[in-house]
Amino acid sequence: MPDAYTHGHHESVLRAHRWRTIENSAAYLLPHLKPASSLLDVGSGPGTITADFAACIAPGRVVGVDASTDVVAQATADHTAPGLSFVVGDAYALDAEDGEFDVVHAHQVLQHMARPVDALREFGRVAGPDGLVAARDVDYEGVLWFPRVQALDEWHTLYLATHRAVSGEPAAGRRLKSWAREAGLTGIRSSASLWLFESDVDRAWWGGAWADRVVHSAFADGARAVGADDALLQRISDGWRAWADAPDGWLLMPHGEILAHGPQ
Repeated sequence: MPDAYTHGHHESVLRAHRWRTIENSAAYLLPHLKPASSLLDVGSGPGTITADFAACIAPGRVVGVDASTDVVAQATADHTAPGLSFVVGDAYALDAEDGEFDVVHAHQVLQHMARPVDALREFGRVAGPDGLVAARDVDYEGVLWFPRVQALDEWHTLYLATHRAVSGEPAAGRRLKSWAREAGLTGIRSSASLWLFESDVDRAWWGGAWADRVVHSAFADGARAVGADDALLQRISDGWRAWADAPDGWLLMPHGEILAHGPQ
């Protein structure tokens, strides 16, 4: 069975995932992509980043793999290009030969895994010593926002507790280098980047998505399991809308990134 996923696949979650592109979520990898190469995108979700990869390395081969059958089906319907495909699979046991792919990429995946070191070890196997493993994860403990809406303080505390209770580590970004070393990857290079939501449009989109997610998605179920009641969830939802409506609203999400090779 795959690890439980804190957010699930409610529309409010996929709405956020579909916003992701190479430019805003994998820019650190762009200089290393070559035409006609092969890339495995682990945890590909709705496939927006995956489809960008296909355009970037054409006429190469790009495979998106995700644990959700429904999400894979939707990504297949939404994105078609030569050499691009989506499959259901297990990040701990990828259906690929040793060294089969030039690049194995994972965005916002390791933070949700109970065994991230085992997953990175598997990524390294599939990339091999000459291939590249690329991973980027947010560090939720480092999220900053203004104004300090009290309900968002409550959200932050609840989010960290819920994520850890469901599966994985929400402060994954700062741990990527350590996990890669433990997995035996080589030539590890670390970097960091940010998501910043501050414009009227960005605040309305991000705050609105979280206002819905906190009461309607699998996150709400997980939050109730760690003691949240509906009144708290509604207060947090209202807080996200209040933050989105604030002209001074500003929210920063730090991300850790690694590039590495499989074991020699």
